[in-house]
Amino acid sequence: MSNFVSAAELNDLLASDAPVRVLDVRWRLDRPDGHPEYLGGHVPGAVFVPLDRELATHGEPSEGRHPLPSTVQLQAAARRWGVNHGDAVVVYDDFQGIAAARAWWLLRQGGVDVRLLDGGIRAWVAAGLEVATDDVLPELGDVALTEIGAEALTIDEAAAFPASGVLLDVRAPERYRGETEPYDPVAGHIPGAINLPTGRHLDDEGRMLDRTTVLKTLESIGIDAGTSVAAYCGSGVTAAHTALVLDEVGIAAKVFAGSWSQWSNTPGRPVATGDQPG
Repeated sequence: MSNFVSAAELNDLLASDAPVRVLDVRWRLDRPDGHPEYLGGHVPGAVFVPLDRELATHGEPSEGRHPLPSTVQLQAAARRWGVNHGDAVVVYDDFQGIAAARAWWLLRQGGVDVRLLDGGIRAWVAAGLEVATDDVLPELGDVALTEIGAEALTIDEAAAFPASGVLLDVRAPERYRGETEPYDPVAGHIPGAINLPTGRHLDDEGRMLDRTTVLKTLESIGIDAGTSVAAYCGSGVTAAHTALVLDEVGIAAKVFAGSWSQWSNTPGRPVATGDQPG
């Protein structure tokens, strides 16, 4: 089964008797609270999910900007969203699926049947489908999540990963090279990491490119079905999108959840710059 659904498929799913919960995960670094945009128009029945509060927790800078929630915290949030045992969940956002992929990555680990709306709310609107402007507050759900975290790397595991697999830095090339760093205290990348921005896998509408194209991109940097792969980004959000794309083409990838925000805030961690892994 694909990790993605089209707008037409989601519309059919909502019109059926199948139990489905839709989650609106609008979030961007330059606009972390997407609730006003959600109220401006969302998929009917969709519940707004604040990424910073419910798909992450908060701690010291050395833990990164978006540390993982515990299983207990994520389960409480999922129940607030109205997710029940056996529900299918569809997540979306308004920016290339980046934030929604964080929800996909976490909920999948918790044992939820979860997929992402390909193209997000823009695809829904472009298909001429109805939008709603209410603030959906569902009854508490009863979903019970399995333990999450097995697909996440610690900082030490991330440091060692290039010795046995491919560690992907999925940030913009200029951040990887260390030419600019708008969010974290040090510019550069983890030594041994290869740069592959997650946007390389998307078309101009934010939809995933075809399987053949994605596989060719991965093969160009030495990744195939037998390669051990992990990904990191600035704070562990965008890297989840890369994990989603790789899973779609049959390649498992772990995520260094602390990502560059944790690495750059941890004294003594080496830093590479330039366009080579280092």
